[in-house]
Amino acid sequence: MANRVKNRRSSLLEDDVFAHSEKRSSRPRPKRDSANLVHGIVMRARGHHFDVRTDLNDQHRARLCEIRGRLRAEKNVDTLVAVGDRVWVLPDGDERGLIERIDERTTQLSRQQPGSKMDAEDVIIANPDQALIVFAAADPEPHPRMLDRFLVVAEANGLPATICINKTDLVEAGSTQEQFAHYERIGYHVIYASTKSGEGIEALRQLLLDKVTVVAGPSGVGKSSLINAVYPDLNLRVGDVSEFLHKGKHTTRSPQLFALPYGEESYIADTPGIRELGLFDIDPSNLPFYFVEMKPLLHDCHFPSCTHDHEPDCAIRRAVESGKISRSRYESYLKLLHGEDD
Repeated sequence: MANRVKNRRSSLLEDDVFAHSEKRSSRPRPKRDSANLVHGIVMRARGHHFDVRTDLNDQHRARLCEIRGRLRAEKNVDTLVAVGDRVWVLPDGDERGLIERIDERTTQLSRQQPGSKMDAEDVIIANPDQALIVFAAADPEPHPRMLDRFLVVAEANGLPATICINKTDLVEAGSTQEQFAHYERIGYHVIYASTKSGEGIEALRQLLLDKVTVVAGPSGVGKSSLINAVYPDLNLRVGDVSEFLHKGKHTTRSPQLFALPYGEESYIADTPGIRELGLFDIDPSNLPFYFVEMKPLLHDCHFPSCTHDHEPDCAIRRAVESGKISRSRYESYLKLLHGEDD
């Protein structure tokens, strides 16, 4: 588990503490300190420089900005500025600027700083609204263990997750819905999509509108084709996912936001290494809180310290035997509990 996600919950027993689903367009901007400052969003990090989009009317234009020195001295955080941060910039001509202020983050996708021996947090994306996890119905075959890992990562970071199953035209009608029905039963929004038939495209368009969306999923599942179908103006080359979302590239590539041409607050977030993101600093006794169907039953076990693996009179195991919890999800839980990568 080379890349690890930082567990930021102070109490895993509070179910709604990280529910941030409101639209950013409805959130008032803080008052500026100076009439000369302009508000923007960090699109890309380039070492000590940042591409900041300050003109919402031009999705391709960004200022190259540095952080004002006094801001570095005042702040005591591991990641001072991250992709997705909302910042106030003092313009320097038409193409450059100084970051003067950083708005408080509402959510973040983070991990332990690579190579750090200390408990240092590396914020990959600041202020994401949601995660879109894309798998294919076939070609390649879906991998439930990987999907469950993505969902745990989303839950650990407080991100509402939507599952999109693409390429439904490649399988028998209804078979995919049957395969993923248990995810819908436990409360996840599942969109079934096909760029050939048009199924699910409008639902995706509505999902992405005015949201910062973190996109995850294996290579070859058709992410670029879906984005082309949702936003044709992007005209992505089919199959060239790496050019837009950089999937399959080395995990040291910096994260990046891409503005979508509909809705001034619509962005897709590229997160390097999201496919390999592991679990960091999650105590085994807390892992079940990231499996949403287990939460209501966790206090019904006979032993307060039950791992739900082998103990007698375990409410989770009873639920698996009765079919209330799917056996495949339970097996995913056991894999993660024991640190197995599959």
